[in-house]
Amino acid sequence: MYIADVGQNAWEEVDFQPADSNGGENYGWNIMEGAHCYGSPGCDQTGLVMPVAEYNHNLGCSVTGIGSYRGPDYPALDGIYFFGEYCTGRIWGLQNLGGGNWAYPILLDTPYSISGGGKDADGNVYFTAFSAGGSLWKIVDGNL
Repeated sequence: MYIADVGQNAWEEVDFQPADSNGGENYGWNIMEGAHCYGSPGCDQTGLVMPVAEYNHNLGCSVTGIGSYRGPDYPALDGIYFFGEYCTGRIWGLQNLGGGNWAYPILLDTPYSISGGGKDADGNVYFTAFSAGGSLWKIVDGNL
């Protein structure tokens, strides 16, 4: 399960909870903001689960989870978790590379305030934007 977690003052993050988890993970609030100590230069991170992706407010101000692609039409997108940005319109693709390594390049800059996302019964992923009058966009493989 991916968790797009809006930050407090400086960092936005995405957390990951594996399917075999018993639950109850502590993602750090209010000790951490992203992978950074919140409110002090140092903090005790014992028992905390760090985010798998983060970005600072130079790249945006409010992360929005979109969804993981599991559709039949674009095999190159299979398993990529997409998340967007309300203030800048950017869309990232998060991919687990294994061994605790993650990649999350910016895939698209849109002019929209990305406000939501989801997928259909076939596993296709869509996003919507507050600034676009209720429009809905499907994420497709454009050689991302």
